[in-house]
Amino acid sequence: MANTGSVISARQSWIGTIQIITAAVCWGTLGIFSTYLNQNGFSGWQITILRIVTAAFLILVMLPKLWPHLIKLRPKQWLGLALQSLIGVLGMSICYFFAVIYVGAGPAVALLYTAPVFSLLFSAFLLGESITRQSALMALMAVFGVGLTMLGDEAQINWGIVLGLLSGVCYSLYGVLGKRAMHYAHPAPLVFFTSIIISAGVLLLLPETYHTYEQLLTLPLHTWGYALGLSLIGTVVPFALYMKALEKLPATRASVFTIFEPLTAIALAILLLHQSLSWIQYVGVVLILLAALLNAMLNGTTTRVPRWLRRRQKPS
Repeated sequence: MANTGSVISARQSWIGTIQIITAAVCWGTLGIFSTYLNQNGFSGWQITILRIVTAAFLILVMLPKLWPHLIKLRPKQWLGLALQSLIGVLGMSICYFFAVIYVGAGPAVALLYTAPVFSLLFSAFLLGESITRQSALMALMAVFGVGLTMLGDEAQINWGIVLGLLSGVCYSLYGVLGKRAMHYAHPAPLVFFTSIIISAGVLLLLPETYHTYEQLLTLPLHTWGYALGLSLIGTVVPFALYMKALEKLPATRASVFTIFEPLTAIALAILLLHQSLSWIQYVGVVLILLAALLNAMLNGTTTRVPRWLRRRQKPS
């Protein structure tokens, strides 16, 4: 019986690993879909609208299951979730998609992966968590990597770099604010659902949202596919796979495999978009990703596994 249990456990672990890698690959397509949409006339702001609003309609199927939890939320929790949504989802999406337009998918996703560095800082100031010497060294490594990504043909800071870093700041706050709002007491799907729905609700109040979808309806069918891919493949599907994987793997292991997200984004940018970097910029990208990977191995968290969620996982 023990051997049978071990075989089942090993099988579940492999399935979980495949699910988390698939989720990371799906997240890595965001930059590609957003670039194609930009080439079809959509701004970074409009791409954000297409991602969040379309995803909101797709996840409405979760409402019946989550309704009992939603009605139990207190006003203070709703306020915390609203801040998390507007900063961690809406703010991150806007900054990230504009960064993709300005600097390309590869550097943008690398800059997004500075989120663990900002998470350390925000966790220290907002949650009172300590910063270890190892974490400080990894932060310095990431900062040095960011500096190298700024060195191209001209050594100057541009808006793409700034917005890429801001996307990392916003995404780090997604985990920190989620932790403050929920205190580990509610399921992660509820946080995902509310974060998308709240941002979509705000966007639906803006005329630009309706103009964006009117513009989409006038374009060829393949453009609709890009918008659907942005929301379904790049948002909803990876989250579902990610949650299923965390039922089979401890978050510490799962977070290591999310490194496939930036690797996918960079590979697709080279293969499909013919975007390339200088060798010094590639060194910078490697340093940022190495810092994120070491952070995942030592602390069990990356941009896709916020600390508040990690602590709700049972140890393996």
